[in-house]
Amino acid sequence: MSPQPLVIGILALAVLLGSVRALRARTRLPRESRSHPLRTTVLLLTQIASAGLLYFVLFPPPVPHEPGTLVVLTARADEVTAQGVVGDRTVALPEAGRSMPADAERFPDLASALRTYAATQRIRVLGAGLVVRDRDAARGLEIKFRAAPQPPGLVEIHSPQRVAAGRRFAVSGRTAAVTGGSVELRDPADRQLDRSELGDDGQFTLHASTRSAGLTPYRVLVLDTEGNTIDEAPLPLDVTPPRDLKVLVLAGGPSPELKYLRRWALDARAELDTRISLGAGTQVGTAPGRFDAAALDQFDLLVLDDRSWGTLTRDQHEVLAAALDRGLSLLLRMTGPPGDADRQRLAELGFDVARTNPDPGIRLGGEWVGPGDAADALPSLARGVRVTAADGIELLADGAGEPLGFWVAHGRGRVGVWPLVDSYRLVMAGRQDVHGEIWSSAFSTLARASVATTSPVTIEAAAPYQRSVICGIGEGAQVLSPVGDPVTLHIDPASGDADCAGFWADAPGWHELRDAEHTQLFLVPSAEQSPAMTADALREATLMLAAGAGGSPDATGASAQQPPSQTGRRWPWFLVWLATATACWWLERSRWGLRPAKNSAETQARSDRPRP
Repeated sequence: MSPQPLVIGILALAVLLGSVRALRARTRLPRESRSHPLRTTVLLLTQIASAGLLYFVLFPPPVPHEPGTLVVLTARADEVTAQGVVGDRTVALPEAGRSMPADAERFPDLASALRTYAATQRIRVLGAGLVVRDRDAARGLEIKFRAAPQPPGLVEIHSPQRVAAGRRFAVSGRTAAVTGGSVELRDPADRQLDRSELGDDGQFTLHASTRSAGLTPYRVLVLDTEGNTIDEAPLPLDVTPPRDLKVLVLAGGPSPELKYLRRWALDARAELDTRISLGAGTQVGTAPGRFDAAALDQFDLLVLDDRSWGTLTRDQHEVLAAALDRGLSLLLRMTGPPGDADRQRLAELGFDVARTNPDPGIRLGGEWVGPGDAADALPSLARGVRVTAADGIELLADGAGEPLGFWVAHGRGRVGVWPLVDSYRLVMAGRQDVHGEIWSSAFSTLARASVATTSPVTIEAAAPYQRSVICGIGEGAQVLSPVGDPVTLHIDPASGDADCAGFWADAPGWHELRDAEHTQLFLVPSAEQSPAMTADALREATLMLAAGAGGSPDATGASAQQPPSQTGRRWPWFLVWLATATACWWLERSRWGLRPAKNSAETQARSDRPRP
């Protein structure tokens, strides 16, 4: 039989007898001599409290306890409730700051703490999460992670590292803990290039076009509903000189569309070979050349209008098809409905070109309209045909998202059909930027693929003292810090053909990668520059570490299973019981709450005593 019920019975009997004694002593006195009711009430309550405390002295309540558990405090641990988190020891890592519990021991890293407490079998991580320095030390242990609240701002951002001058590029990402608001993309002159309203999921996509070649620092800003900046992140782009394309343009006659297309191509540094037929064997432009395999293999792109396409002989179509198989690409400008023979050839390539009247109500929109433009900022354009392709990929779309042109693969080359007949109206309306962007996108999409002589370098730059990853490098590569200190990179054999190496920067700023074949600048951001992104990266990395170790996040403040317990300490209960019993003893012997006994036997006895 457990001793607790017996002890409870004895204590209850003692309290009952003591209460009866106190009440009986009070009722035996005359009404006018009885003590104040508050005195009696306090005496009864202190007796009950003393008995209850004596029980907890004998049987202290159990406390949660997990032997072999280490509580680890990381950055922002003061923002996390520690209720329900138990362990043998509490340690604070350097990121935890100074506002930590008094019983937390400070260590320079997690590995040092684990060496000190070698019996540790599991860890409970509180705060922002484990940095790269401590993750290897935590592997093999059971991990539970209680994360600090996510600060509002950018948590993901994706963009190309290198973009050719004049090309359009997209920036996508995600925000967290932001209600409403918007995201803006700004250039080095702090001009707004694009803006996107944030939805419930926090996803966004921004577009802009590069200008001149060089390292260009763009910025992405997160704004609240009142236009105040919540967060921002640097977006450095390496803008490379545009690729010099060799383009052969064959046209059945002059037109404004061809005029402004040639003007843009020359400005974009494309090497043009233009041949415009005037009829009756007359031609302007460069000298007539042969249309054979050797001639076509010298070009990256062939641009034909529907009239020149219709004049090609059967043999020339066969030569063109063979050139497409070898890598040449074709852009066919359809200014009007094709004949039956041309429609059949297009069908063989995968296009369905419908005979229809010219449609003059086409408006570009979406990514081509700037954040401050009105709905009719761009002029209406016309298309000569409606084109579809079952296996085609969109080449251009209107403001409603309807595809205007498609391209399909043909061997190693590509074939695209372009239905707009008056894109030059964009230039006439002062929107040379949009005119150049749509043609640049078409040319770069279709042009013959260049042969890469070296593997591309990719850099995932992290904040100082965090691990950055650089891939595609050669042996002996070095990184120069902002002050010029070199650090030699060592390729990780586990990365395989990716040729990746880790790099830990010790300061933010521009760093330079150098090896035998590459020289590239990249920016190491400051940890304070993007706090939301840094916090999200730490959180996700720690969650993945906990999942891989068989642990789990603990976001609710209580574990799903109650941890094992042990007997609590007796001495705190004993001290409280001793203080309560002392107060009860003093109260019984004090005259607090007693009334003067005017007619009591004691008063009468005192009056009968002989006076000296």
